[in-house]
Amino acid sequence: MARVLLSLAHMSGAERDFVKEAFDTNWVVPLGPNVNGFENDLEQWLNQKSDHENHVVALSAGTAAIHLGLVMLGVEKGDEVICQSFTFAASANPITYQGATPVFVDSEADTWNMDPELLEEAIVDRIRKTGKKPKAIIPVYLYGNPAKINQIMAVAGKYDIPVLEDSAEAMGSTYDGFHCGTFGRFGVMSFNGNKMITTSGGGALICRSKEDADRVKFYATQARENYPYYQHERIGYNYRLSNVSAGIGRGQMKVLDQHIARRNEIHRMYVSMLSGVEGISVKEPKADRPISPNYWLTCICVDDTKKEGKDYSALSALLASHDIETRPLWKPMHLQPVFSQAPAYVNGVSERMFNLGLCLPSGPMVSDDDVERIVGLIKDFACH
Repeated sequence: MARVLLSLAHMSGAERDFVKEAFDTNWVVPLGPNVNGFENDLEQWLNQKSDHENHVVALSAGTAAIHLGLVMLGVEKGDEVICQSFTFAASANPITYQGATPVFVDSEADTWNMDPELLEEAIVDRIRKTGKKPKAIIPVYLYGNPAKINQIMAVAGKYDIPVLEDSAEAMGSTYDGFHCGTFGRFGVMSFNGNKMITTSGGGALICRSKEDADRVKFYATQARENYPYYQHERIGYNYRLSNVSAGIGRGQMKVLDQHIARRNEIHRMYVSMLSGVEGISVKEPKADRPISPNYWLTCICVDDTKKEGKDYSALSALLASHDIETRPLWKPMHLQPVFSQAPAYVNGVSERMFNLGLCLPSGPMVSDDDVERIVGLIKDFACH
């Protein structure tokens, strides 16, 4: 029986045509027609569910997008940037690239995302302790779950702090009818191999204006000034997406809606089949406005107080013995050794979820039979 992977990429078939065109025309270097086309495809898709026009810059990774977002916001050495603690390290690492200090804020239980009340407490305390406000705020849409972004934006607006949305896991998720990643000054997308669509590796920065997008492109192409020779007045980066990778992305856009629908189907199967199983709960995010998660990864919590020794790690080991891949929830950043000296404002939510949670196979290549087999194993685990 084939191994069931957490989130395996699925190709539409059209990717080959775009990549072949890149090779046939010798556009195999960064930039080219596929890059422009992919950016246009993304813009048209985003602008269908947005209250303003968005401009997209295709980049080499979601991490690069976060970094350039911070560059655009003027984050420098000595600054502080508030970042959600319950996330992957790529949300926080670029803060240190700029010589700034991450300030971690814990989550609320409804969505597992940045707690707006704790966010304001952190801002007030940082102003009191340092004499200046944080330079930016990075909320994350964990596992595609929309954050309470209206409340976060209200707090950010109150203190005039720009928001950089890490929506790397949330392509296709909406909050109050609008795409996640389109609320703040900048938004981040990821096209890593396990995301909603893939370019093999890649990402994008969502900008509010063409002027911002043009400036991001400037920094992403080594900050070369407009001279007939190479002139550099700013530090730049080699962050643009290649024309070949963008061709994969163009083909993936043709199955994006299909991928979102399939992950929703898989999630609903897990919810229905695991309903009433003692000690097992499927994460269903709740928000203050209507939301539509993309259910990038379906997550469950395993409460070992129901049966001692029946924790998430034991369940993960059982599923692994049947060639089924799972993954623990992200270890919070405030618990990571590399960030042990960073300020943190915590309430216990992310630490509790880390100790209980497990991600289940959710990608479009997961079959109904796979889900039924996984659920059967989980039920046997919980009942014996």
